[in-house]
Amino acid sequence: MQDPVARRNRRTGIAVLGVVAGMVGLSFAAVPLYAVFCRVTGYNGTVQTGGPAAPGAVAGQVTVRFAATTHPGLPWRFEAAQGSMPVHLGEQGLAFYRAANETDRAVEGVATYNVTPEVVGKYFHKTACFCFDAQTLQAGQSVEMPVSFWVDPAIAQDPNTRDIRTITLSYTFFRTLADAERTGALASAGPHVGRAAATP
Repeated sequence: MQDPVARRNRRTGIAVLGVVAGMVGLSFAAVPLYAVFCRVTGYNGTVQTGGPAAPGAVAGQVTVRFAATTHPGLPWRFEAAQGSMPVHLGEQGLAFYRAANETDRAVEGVATYNVTPEVVGKYFHKTACFCFDAQTLQAGQSVEMPVSFWVDPAIAQDPNTRDIRTITLSYTFFRTLADAERTGALASAGPHVGRAAATP
């Protein structure tokens, strides 16, 4: 007869690994849910995409910095093509990010973004970008991804933003849940996660 302590330890181990597997799955699923939430609410410095075109340059300018982060589960190299650029208020700006798939098979990713300081989110308009839409890169493929944007001149009239001279636009690329499931990335995300979760 099996030792009750050993049985309890086995059940506890299986439960813990099941929780880990669930958390890994949620980390992938959270990306599209977060994207929808941010697009609707503008939360965390997320700005609205699309919308009106730039009204034209006026007096005053800000420096826009560009940041890029890649989630560990996505085997891509992702970076901003430029560190920063000065932009006149009301003027259309164009920047580029670069992504490269460093594997020998196609991989699908999706990006989220935000701007800081968060208070400038409502004044930062992106008229075109690659965010929230799945992007598939073939084995070894490299691409440039454009972002067009403008900063509302009203930023200079708001007491909370009129002294801000630098805005940082940040993108983070994640592997899509569908791609992770298709390639088995979820199962390999932790030690024996897939096998342990299925153990009776």
